[in-house]
Amino acid sequence: MLSLVTGGAGFIGAHTTNELIKMGHQVIVLDDLSGGFIENVNTNATFIQGSVTDESLVKKIFQDNKIDYVFHLAAYAAEGLSHFIRHFNYQNNLIGSINLINESIKSKVKCFVFTSSIAVYGAGQVPMTEDTQPIPEDPYGISKYAVEMDLRTANEMFGLNYIIFRPHNVYGEYQNIGDRYRNVIGIFINQLMQGKELTVFGDGTQTRAFSYIKDVAPHIAQSINNSEAYNQVFNIGADKNYTVKELAETIMKVMGTRSELHFLPARNEVLHAYSDHTKAKNAFKIDENDFTSLENGIKKMASWAKEVGARQSTPFKNIEILEKLPRVWLEN
Repeated sequence: MLSLVTGGAGFIGAHTTNELIKMGHQVIVLDDLSGGFIENVNTNATFIQGSVTDESLVKKIFQDNKIDYVFHLAAYAAEGLSHFIRHFNYQNNLIGSINLINESIKSKVKCFVFTSSIAVYGAGQVPMTEDTQPIPEDPYGISKYAVEMDLRTANEMFGLNYIIFRPHNVYGEYQNIGDRYRNVIGIFINQLMQGKELTVFGDGTQTRAFSYIKDVAPHIAQSINNSEAYNQVFNIGADKNYTVKELAETIMKVMGTRSELHFLPARNEVLHAYSDHTKAKNAFKIDENDFTSLENGIKKMASWAKEVGARQSTPFKNIEILEKLPRVWLEN
């Protein structure tokens, strides 16, 4: 089997690539290295540097190879920042996805696996279930839900099979800890390694269920072997919720160092976000007792982070709207 993994130099994509190779797949990784790192790419995969927004490149990959499965994990997943980079958000997260869907239809791909997000649900709908009506509150969630809807129409019109995952707050090895706009666990670990204060938007009482990568990626990769999963949507991730302040305390405990919390003005975000995973547990025979605890997951991520070292956080270069942009995101 030949699988195309977009975003395979990034976080979830790299882990999914590793799982596919364990399954005996040949893998082509497409990544523009804007948020990933070449060292994350499995050496047994074929690496192509480029973007899903490059329509001609995407066409050439499908023309030159008989792709059996597509795992589309490439995205710029800075949910909060998406308000201020609307064109960039839709170009990368929506139009880039459509380039892949078009070629998958033409090439008769067996299944298109897409990582969406619980950002599609919006606020005030906890616990979020797959039957909950999505009402996304930011451009990132809108773009993800638009791709979901397009996949449904592609299936109805052309028979393109799909599997949609809505993961949430995934963390672990290979994550870009130098990205200041997303991945709070990576941000906190990076700040601690540099002796900085931990920056918290609002009062830190917002809650999330943080999901360790190796509790998520294997199910994404293996889903194609489960015919009952085809043309279905699945929430996937951890069940237990933590406040951001509880998260900060856990990370400081694991890393054996303390820092002050620097509270910033609250940003426009969903305060409480957690989902129900009954459907995924039943479909993929997931035992909730097998899930990695937050403390153990952070231990594994912190050990890896210490090996690669702290990473300098660089500001996003093409902010489109400055009004209401958090000041901390403008700092060099």
